[in-house]
Amino acid sequence: MTIYNREAFLDHLSERLGTPRHQVDKEPFIHRNQLPEETLADLSSDELLDLAKSTSEALHVTFQVTDQTALPAVLDEYLKRIGAGQLILPTEPDQVADYNLQGWIDTVAKERTVKYWDPKADRDTNLTTSQDSMVAIGFGDYLLAESGTITVPTTPGQGRAFNFLPTHYLSIVKRSHILPRSTQVTKIYDDKIKSGELVTSNINYISGPSNSGDIEMVLIVGVHGPLDMTYVSSTTVRKTFQ
Repeated sequence: MTIYNREAFLDHLSERLGTPRHQVDKEPFIHRNQLPEETLADLSSDELLDLAKSTSEALHVTFQVTDQTALPAVLDEYLKRIGAGQLILPTEPDQVADYNLQGWIDTVAKERTVKYWDPKADRDTNLTTSQDSMVAIGFGDYLLAESGTITVPTTPGQGRAFNFLPTHYLSIVKRSHILPRSTQVTKIYDDKIKSGELVTSNINYISGPSNSGDIEMVLIVGVHGPLDMTYVSSTTVRKTFQ
């Protein structure tokens, strides 16, 4: 973004105030403490999982913990509870391999209509597919324990609308990707974007289903987007790191 006349404006402001301009290169901002980095940083992986579960459930999220062996059974039970209807899945072969889900997907495709967010399709086609789907099962990138927030970068295989247009939404998140708070995940994404590892138009921070709790103090969950959300924290077939 181009900023016009910034220096002239700041010089004029400094002159009118009668104070010299603050030069960041000569007087850099120094944090008084490291609270953003230190808050919750001492928690173990089990403690982070417990915190993530409690904060997520406070947001009306159904939170389940499993391993990759039992994950297909967890997803089967979820779909049974949701009932009949079209299922949309992301086109993310690496993620599918991480959880060893291809066999489960093949079986489910024989039992109900399964559609995919198609990287080769046009925008309207993917939007219509998402809107017409009863349920979406996708992959979250990270889970923030402090706020019960999943992060989902928009990718060709899992576009932004995938997360918001289906009636019900389930996100699978790696157990090793539960972080204390937004401080850590922001640093990770900053590094990935700078290195070129991550190319995305936006990163979605999703804290449970939307609600109208700030409107006339009457809570209605799922007023926008999916009616409900489920997080499934699972181990993976292979070791994964940040």
